[in-house]
Amino acid sequence: MPDSNPEDDQTPEEQFQELIRQLFGGAGGQVDPEQLARLSGMGIDPAMMQTVMRHLQGAFSGGGDEGISWDLAKRQALHIANQDGLVVTDGQRTDLDQAFALAALWLSEATTISELATPPRSLTRGGWVEATLPVWQELAEPVATSIADALTAALRDQAPEEMQGLIQGAGRLMRTVGGSLFASQLGQVVGNLSKEVVSGGDVGIPLMPDGDAVILPQNFADFGRDLEIPDDQLALYIATRELAHARLFRHARWLRLHVISQITDFARGIHVDTDALEELASRFNPSEPEELRRALESGALLPTRSEAQNAALTRLENLLATIEGWVDVVTDAATARLPSADRIAEAVRRRRAVGGPAEQALSSLVGLELRPRRMREAAAMWRAVTDAVGVAGRDSLWDYPDHMPTAEDIDDPAGLVARLEARARGEEPAPDEMDDALAKLLAGEDIGQAPTEGGAADDSGADASDADSAASDEDGPAGPDDPRPV
Repeated sequence: MPDSNPEDDQTPEEQFQELIRQLFGGAGGQVDPEQLARLSGMGIDPAMMQTVMRHLQGAFSGGGDEGISWDLAKRQALHIANQDGLVVTDGQRTDLDQAFALAALWLSEATTISELATPPRSLTRGGWVEATLPVWQELAEPVATSIADALTAALRDQAPEEMQGLIQGAGRLMRTVGGSLFASQLGQVVGNLSKEVVSGGDVGIPLMPDGDAVILPQNFADFGRDLEIPDDQLALYIATRELAHARLFRHARWLRLHVISQITDFARGIHVDTDALEELASRFNPSEPEELRRALESGALLPTRSEAQNAALTRLENLLATIEGWVDVVTDAATARLPSADRIAEAVRRRRAVGGPAEQALSSLVGLELRPRRMREAAAMWRAVTDAVGVAGRDSLWDYPDHMPTAEDIDDPAGLVARLEARARGEEPAPDEMDDALAKLLAGEDIGQAPTEGGAADDSGADASDADSAASDEDGPAGPDDPRPV
């Protein structure tokens, strides 16, 4: 009669109890990494497995922290990023250094925003992971915490009566398991993304520290493989675009916080679909967590976005489009000498509009698509501004948050141009509704009860709500003291 594995005869509840006993009781706390891999679904790197084990042991024993294991995400991302074992060669570094040097000269003719204080550089995929993971952690933490907390509650609610004592005693462990699964998935996404991005600003958000411009030679070669465009032209265009992006965020130091805060505000509004999670937990086998992993990957645990989240996403997309549109216009002007500039620009825009597999996985994981959907409209606005007030007048709109164009300016570039031309002539622009409301407020009038031209004010406060709605659609920094451009 063939030998049978005793574990095969155990129920999922018994397997889970046995795992708990091995982790924190018998065998001196030693665990077979293969068994732990079945729990976590992450059996890739033995060193990473030991990190998971220590984290789980600390959670159960009362030692260690109760948060997400971001070290696990880093290990996972670096393991994927460094799989090919490629490094930046001296030839690649020299070619890109020369491209950056010429791009800096061309860019200085296309914008008044000053050069970077630190020289641009070539970066490996692993180096990109190391440099950008703190931002990914900041963006993903609200969702990770929500999923971990919801998993803990759902498993506790669904556990059989005979396991309630164990579940209560291992509550922190349950939360850590969910957090570790999420951290592993984030690590996989960031690791795979490191194999797709070409430059520091490729994703469209400020992942690199301010003033840091980088290109990943390993991915640059993949990007240009099917374009049939000379490598030197591709390098010049990508270097110019990367420098423009880095210069903008170094110049407008408030812009980085503005973008990150809008993303984290969106993420904090995400709540796990409790019904979906409870339904998953009712059939969840702790020793075979593939279904939970698939649910995390697909975004099945994230419910449909609320109206407030859709509004927040619209504001974020307008902001990213405003940034990308400026980068597009400046890059196009700086690279006008390149014979293939138009073809490269279209390839970059198409790539940004579609995104790669890893970026799509990020969307499923945190419910956020980083797509500048109105980039062409924003670029048209920046071109109109440039034609009207020149390069210096255009770039001065990044000097202060209240000068930055809004979503309404993307819709109506003519209105923005008229205001800028009036300002250039020293004329005071005509006051708008917000100016009138502010003047009444400063004069001590009750603007909510002020009569309208057609009769008495609406007691429902519709005017005020309309003003709030208009203000919420602005792309500039939010807040009651936020000055708007006039």
